[in-house]
Amino acid sequence: MENLLKPGRGVFIDDKFTDRGKWMDGWESRRRRFLPDGSSDDGLMYDWCIIKLGAQGMIRAINADTNHFLGNAPQHVSLEAANIVGEPNDNTEWFEVIPKTAVEPGSENLIEAADQSSEQVWTHVRFNMFPDGGVARLRIYGDVVVDPAHFLPNEPVDLAYIKNGARPLVCSDMFFSHMQNLVMPERGANMGDGWETKRRRTVGDAAIDRDNDWLVLQLATKGSINKILVDTCHFKGNYPNGFSLEGAVLTAEQAADAALLEFDATQDALTAGREAPSPIKWIEIMPRTPLHADREHTYTAEVQNTNMNFTHIRIKMYPDGGISRLRLWGYPASANTSAQDSGR
Repeated sequence: MENLLKPGRGVFIDDKFTDRGKWMDGWESRRRRFLPDGSSDDGLMYDWCIIKLGAQGMIRAINADTNHFLGNAPQHVSLEAANIVGEPNDNTEWFEVIPKTAVEPGSENLIEAADQSSEQVWTHVRFNMFPDGGVARLRIYGDVVVDPAHFLPNEPVDLAYIKNGARPLVCSDMFFSHMQNLVMPERGANMGDGWETKRRRTVGDAAIDRDNDWLVLQLATKGSINKILVDTCHFKGNYPNGFSLEGAVLTAEQAADAALLEFDATQDALTAGREAPSPIKWIEIMPRTPLHADREHTYTAEVQNTNMNFTHIRIKMYPDGGISRLRLWGYPASANTSAQDSGR
């Protein structure tokens, strides 16, 4: 069942077999046989597996991908969840998040959670498929919720880490690879495991060119930024010439307004060097700084306004290119009483 968590959508190798039969890149159970009275040969009506979530959080949707499972896909799937400390056992109470839902073979099956407004936090899920069959990949989408008790007092926290709750909101471009990669664990596996924009073809045209690509990131929690790491791992002929970093305190309404964030970034560039009317006040954290190919760049002494708290940051890369990872270490506002808000 570990195949469910692998990257990609799975592959199919026509002539690959094992001692159990055809090799499939996914989780496949044996055929269930039903008796004349409607019961099954093993007493079960479905197959299930339990998965510990990468980070605890609220579940919004799943993708039960049956890629390459054509004559052996399940008819239906469902999802249950639990919030526990340690590992589940026979006494674990499971709650339905996604009811029994029909799925198509050889397809990505995107299914939303029944209660989109739920703020219940989960640590484990039980994925069920009816009556049997195979699923190539399972993706679970939602919002990471971190327990502040997991952090020690006065411990620096990576505020740009997905497992701590950081989340990219909007960016100028992600033609080659997704902005979500910027906050993923570990270093990038390859060049595709980063945030890369297309080549800029309007350089020098002040009327339409921003001279940079940008990304707005919601920090894991409100806090100060004291140390920055920008990793251009694997980006050799396509790394940015430089980057800069700004911070702001946004309301929930502002953070949810992608058009506002994009307008603000565009206006800022078009009015460079002049006072720009903006509903968002961005404060400089790191001035424009050169970057190099395929390396980690770490900054501490150069970081500005470390005595201020922020909820969001905006990173700009000049003029375009790719960044593998961004790490921002600082102190949560609740533990950083000496820091001040950036204000608006």
